[in-house]
Amino acid sequence: MNNESDPEMNPGDDAPAGTPGTGEDVCPVCHGSGKVEAEGAPQTCANCGGTGVIVEGIGGG
Repeated sequence: MNNESDPEMNPGDDAPAGTPGTGEDVCPVCHGSGKVEAEGAPQTCANCGGTGVIVEGIGGG
């Protein structure tokens, strides 16, 4: 299987961006900043990959 065409996802994403039934939301780990404090220094948030947003399923039915 060729992963080169697969959309990039971050660990906090439920699905690739643009997937029907999903939407962007503020990252619950970094609260939208894209950074977290680790050992007294700012680090890129691992949950959202530094974007400050995650893709998650929108509730339904």
